[in-house]
Amino acid sequence: MNYWLMKSEPDEFSIDDLARRPNQTEGWHGIRNYQARNFMRDAMQIGDRVLFYHSSCKVPAVVGIAEIVSDIYPDASAWDPESPYFDPKSPQDSPRWLQRDIRFIKRFTRPVTLSAIKAHPGLADMLLVQKGSRLSIQPVSEAHWQLIHHMAGESL
Repeated sequence: MNYWLMKSEPDEFSIDDLARRPNQTEGWHGIRNYQARNFMRDAMQIGDRVLFYHSSCKVPAVVGIAEIVSDIYPDASAWDPESPYFDPKSPQDSPRWLQRDIRFIKRFTRPVTLSAIKAHPGLADMLLVQKGSRLSIQPVSEAHWQLIHHMAGESL
């Protein structure tokens, strides 16, 4: 099993929004960074676990857990001229942008804030806190996964 961190702005789509979706599942669309897309396409697997991270908000934090529940498939928002993710250069016969479905597992009762992550010496090499790292999807080591759970007061 692999572990991931996936960022979402809570005013756009929060972990609570995911929990309210039918089957608590949603397609993770709108990825427009090639490296993040490649992680989704080449490394993610059904059953992988996700740290759901609220970004670009008052208190950025890991707020819960989700799971990858689908294979990769085309992100149709790239073909919708009304979508903020529209990409007229993405051909339908060879999609440039892809997505996977994620399913809600749980919301942390104690979110793990970005400042707490930055302050923890065991997380100093986590991709999230590396200078210049702005990827919306990034791998997480098993050690970092366990530390985040411990900091949230959650058992594994």
